[in-house]
Amino acid sequence: MSSIRLSHVESEGDYLACFDVIHALRPHLADATAFATQARRQAGQGYRLLAAWQDEQVVGVAGYRVQENLLYGRFLYVDDLVALAGARRQGIGGILIKALRQEAGRQECAHLVLDTALGNALAQRFYFREGLLSRGLHFSQAL
Repeated sequence: MSSIRLSHVESEGDYLACFDVIHALRPHLADATAFATQARRQAGQGYRLLAAWQDEQVVGVAGYRVQENLLYGRFLYVDDLVALAGARRQGIGGILIKALRQEAGRQECAHLVLDTALGNALAQRFYFREGLLSRGLHFSQAL
């Protein structure tokens, strides 16, 4: 495996380079330009996108934001975490989780929090291996 380089996404070109990876997790996203527009809008709300590059290709991404609530206090919430299918056994997810923990520490967060689908057993096993524990169910309603 070539070395992995992590960088926060800032430029339009980097957002576009992340689309194939994020699309694997969020297939409802229409196209790269719409994704970049939405991610920039979310950036205005504190969303950051961290890309894992292998050579000149994005092979994994983590979208996150720092929040605060009465349950966790100050915490880093992971909106998106995904690696390309061909890169999943190369430790990309673990590298991204480690970077998110470090960022949470820099941001003085008390917790790292994420949600995953109930049926996503592979992701759940990965999160358990990474030391994350299931603490509840996430409920939502389309309005």
